Amino acid sequence: MRQISILGCGWLGLPLAKALLTNGFSVKGSTTSEGKLSTLKSLGINPFLIALDSKNITGAIEDFLNGSETLIIDIPPQLRGKNLETSASNEKVFVEKIKTLIPYIEKSTIKNVLFISSTSVYGEVNGMISEETVPKPNTESGKQLLEAESLFQNNNNFKSTILRFGGLIGEDRNPIKSLAGKINLENPKTPINFIHQEDCIGIILKIIATDFWNEIYNGVSPFHPTRETYYTQKATELALPLPQFDHSKPSIGKLILSDKVETDLGYSFIKTNL
Repeated sequence: MRQISILGCGWLGLPLAKALLTNGFSVKGSTTSEGKLSTLKSLGINPFLIALDSKNITGAIEDFLNGSETLIIDIPPQLRGKNLETSASNEKVFVEKIKTLIPYIEKSTIKNVLFISSTSVYGEVNGMISEETVPKPNTESGKQLLEAESLFQNNNNFKSTILRFGGLIGEDRNPIKSLAGKINLENPKTPINFIHQEDCIGIILKIIATDFWNEIYNGVSPFHPTRETYYTQKATELALPLPQFDHSKPSIGKLILSDKVETDLGYSFIKTNL
């Protein structure tokens, strides 16, 4: 039985682990919460308590990696909101965590690394965005994700694929919950770039099944209504106060293409109506 290690069994990593088990894989999963170990175990996941920091790793990282051919890394930078120009700290906390992790990967049985990144690496550029677009991150998290991507791509000890997801949504997660009733929201005509949890998992399973490594993929649903249209519809569906948009300035923003996922991997999106 093929074994996969998932570093980070959170909002996406846990249902992904369950899907891999259903597909006949053996799964090792990590968490930073001791209370979650029993949950992982009850689902048939081999649980590990592992925490990364910039200087060392707490937990049985060697045991977690060994025996697996593929490692999926799904740990958020947790640097949201820090702008490069305004951030008081230049510490590359997330990048340092990845630098600490890589030597352990090199010494393990891991041959393939799937790194979950974000379309935030593209920054605030306008127009159509493909995997060929040069990233220009303008947030601290975007900058550190891009640097982490390079650390994997430039390492010849294993193969790496980078998966850049758009805004993550699911049955329990939608940005309208924080935007409902707000006024003067900018960029009403800007397209949304979201992806449903089910499609995140579907794309990951497809990458593993097709064995496509040393690639970069955008993971964004091909469904791109405007912010105003989408959030108004969602607020109505959920009986929430409607958000109000500011039309006094031109809308700016990007439309992220994920054609490569459909053409290279042969993936068909499940949740086109988000």
